[in-house]
Amino acid sequence: MKRLLISTTLITSLFTAHTFAQENNMDTLVSAAKKEGAVYSVGMPDSWANWKDTWTDLTKNYGLKHQDTDMSSAQEIAKFAAEKNNATADIGDVGFAFARVAVAKGVTQPYKPTTWDSIPNWAKDKEGHWALAYTGTIAFISNNNLVKNPPKTWADLLNGDYKVTVGDVGVAAQANNGVLAAAYAMGGDEKNLKPAIDFFGKLAKQGRLSFTDPSVANLEKGEVEVAIMWDFNALNYRDQIERDRFTVSIPQDGSVISGYTTIINKFAKNPNAAKLAREHIFSDQGQINLAEGYARPIRTEVKLPKEVQDKLLPNSEYANVHPIKDFKAWEKSASQLPRQWQENVLINQQ
Repeated sequence: MKRLLISTTLITSLFTAHTFAQENNMDTLVSAAKKEGAVYSVGMPDSWANWKDTWTDLTKNYGLKHQDTDMSSAQEIAKFAAEKNNATADIGDVGFAFARVAVAKGVTQPYKPTTWDSIPNWAKDKEGHWALAYTGTIAFISNNNLVKNPPKTWADLLNGDYKVTVGDVGVAAQANNGVLAAAYAMGGDEKNLKPAIDFFGKLAKQGRLSFTDPSVANLEKGEVEVAIMWDFNALNYRDQIERDRFTVSIPQDGSVISGYTTIINKFAKNPNAAKLAREHIFSDQGQINLAEGYARPIRTEVKLPKEVQDKLLPNSEYANVHPIKDFKAWEKSASQLPRQWQENVLINQQ
């Protein structure tokens, strides 16, 4: 009898998930999410792209408890795959290049929010397994107290006398895209990262690569001179600490514009709460929440309040940014990056 009950529950759950994905039955979804009562995320901390306001909204509007464990895109996918039916996470946020990896590994489930049609086709999976909620562009953040001439280009960066941190290359999407941005600026692309590898190899030979985590705490303590990171993180950290203490700029000789997507764990214990979270993220308010965190919303028709718009960098900074066009090539390059980084960059570190 117990085995029959479990099987019936599983069938009902699968049928309900399919119904939600196809029909966007909001009343049913909200009711089911409230019964679950909680949503557990990975890689969606309060300080990243202002996820804090989204979690606050979900608690206030639907009574959902929330907890996040911060980790990289690769770690999120590995966690979903390793835990399977013992899942401790319901939803995660991964870099664009990792979206297809997650689907290929069979750790995601689809859900199309009611605003699905207003998401550009290039930014979503046709089955609903992933969709970019916001875009980011690789930027420089410089501590004005430590760096006399903040870099505006990659060429400036190479000619400086300060240490540069790019984060955990080969693991974190932000760091990988930092390498790709440098490649674009130096004549490379998704298929050819060699110009960037050579560039960072030169920095390493100068003894100028820093392995300090470019976190807000380390920036505040003055342990980071120049960091390469997404514009939304750099602007957020700058304003959290002291606006005049840091310079944030998009490298004018080339950068990459990409984005992040939620992935809902195929094995989630709270699948409906995860789907409701995605629904809210793509709502007008959810998109404004992201912009409050300096992330540019994917739904461009959402009107941002002036005070939110003013927090972002001017459009003129983005004249020489490149979207990723060949994702298969980028996936291949990103998979080879850890070894290339070890053999051609870290080996040269002075």
